[in-house]
Amino acid sequence: MSTSVLFDAPGPRGRVRNHLITGISALALLAVLGWMVLKFNEKGQFDGKLWEPFTTETVWVDFILPGLVGTLTAAALGAVFALLFGAVFGIARLSDHRWIRIPAAWIVELFRAIPLLLLIFFIWFLSPDLFGGGDYALFAIVLGLTLYNGSVLAEVVRAGINSIPKGQSEAAYAVGLRKGGVMRLILLPQGLTVMMPAVVSQLVVLLKDTALGYFIVYVDLLNMGFKTLPSVYPGTKLVSAVVIGVIYIVMAMALSAFATWLEKRSRRSRKTTARPIEPPGAVAGLPSGRPAPDGAVV
Repeated sequence: MSTSVLFDAPGPRGRVRNHLITGISALALLAVLGWMVLKFNEKGQFDGKLWEPFTTETVWVDFILPGLVGTLTAAALGAVFALLFGAVFGIARLSDHRWIRIPAAWIVELFRAIPLLLLIFFIWFLSPDLFGGGDYALFAIVLGLTLYNGSVLAEVVRAGINSIPKGQSEAAYAVGLRKGGVMRLILLPQGLTVMMPAVVSQLVVLLKDTALGYFIVYVDLLNMGFKTLPSVYPGTKLVSAVVIGVIYIVMAMALSAFATWLEKRSRRSRKTTARPIEPPGAVAGLPSGRPAPDGAVV
């Protein structure tokens, strides 16, 4: 078990107390879920006729699949451009030149501070005035995802490169390599392995953030399944929300599983002494997915 300055390991009484609180919380959660199931049953939400449309080909071909294609399109474009943005500005923040490093830092901090939904609204409303009439929903979603998630990824890239022991770059300078060669041949190959968990964690966030296209009427999974579909099949809004939620969960879990496989494969093929970067939002000093000393799971 890893040690951390943030927590003290509980003693026997502390462990008993933690188990007791966990048990009470689990019972309370089960009670809330049971109450919700009863209320849904009273409203007839479990009637077969509400679920019947999702057993037909029409619903999937005309609503779910077009929305899924829209979501995956926005996510794929946003991921590609966010990775490029993050790589460029993450490396720029490590530049020896102040005229590159300082503007890059300002840009990264600016777009990290702006709420993503507000950023998407700005782009969507201003685009017709700047570029003329047209449908800019996809453009607003992709650009917003790129600027916001790319800024987060820029910090991940910078942290990944800085996590490589300085002795390796010093040794490379000693044999005659310049900074570009050190970055390209020494730091980036190892940094990619180190930053892989955090990068994919942010890409999962990006995938879920595509649902914000609902507010600008972008043809995505949430819009087609939660807005358009219930208007054609009245009374299926809750059922649609459940189906859409399951699809989002499956996509996020598939991406996370692919990330785990890719990170293990890259670590087998590349040797590095640096530890993986914790995903954004993780508790510092605690390995992701392992129990913390206080009994919590990070």
